[in-house]
Amino acid sequence: VDAIDFHTHVEIDSHGHCAYDDELAHATDRYFNLGPDRIRRVDAILFTHAHVDHVFGLDDARLYNVTMQAPVHLYAERTVLDELTRIYDHIFRPHRNVNKSFVADVLTTVVEPGRPVHLFGIDATPVRLLHGALPILGWRFDAAAPVASAASAHAGPLPLAYCTDVNGIPPESWAPLRGLQTLVLDMLRERKHPTHFSLDEALGAASESGARRTVFTHMTHDVRHAELSARLPAGVELGYDGLRI
Repeated sequence: VDAIDFHTHVEIDSHGHCAYDDELAHATDRYFNLGPDRIRRVDAILFTHAHVDHVFGLDDARLYNVTMQAPVHLYAERTVLDELTRIYDHIFRPHRNVNKSFVADVLTTVVEPGRPVHLFGIDATPVRLLHGALPILGWRFDAAAPVASAASAHAGPLPLAYCTDVNGIPPESWAPLRGLQTLVLDMLRERKHPTHFSLDEALGAASESGARRTVFTHMTHDVRHAELSARLPAGVELGYDGLRI
């Protein structure tokens, strides 16, 4: 049976706090998981863009409101927050609901490419990417505190960049995609696609970045995990649901 990458997301766990990129529905699946992978809190959600496969599930932030007794903080560009408000009018304008409803309690912060936000000991920097003609965001994560030694610099996955739903990287965006320990990168399939990197394109971007480890994500159903994994160069691998880095 081939491994499958069901959801495009990344979870950053820092000092007991959890920040999620996009796909909260996956966090909700694991909220009900009573095993060691259960997610008990989602402090923040960092959005890349407003396509439905990346924003549906926001309703379920209310589960974490209950367990944390705190709101969930959303970080996104203004255009994305406007779309979220349109989709989730009942969350962002609860006073307009006919009946008093149990809706998610969220706070919002507008972000801009190149301007980091500071979350629980991690600097998260938005990076401009292109999803076809649509400008979207990737995110680079760095430890806020300086690394103590050269040995500890190679002990973990940071700096890590998360770049999903991308088929174009503007020239000014290459700088934050260099000097990485880990690159999580869109790779839809081997054939070209108008809005996602193909295999050859993703391999080229991974080589240009020079990350020590690249993990491909957002693969489609016609990618045979075991067969393609055997053909990838050293330092490049396919992601799968539940992967820990």
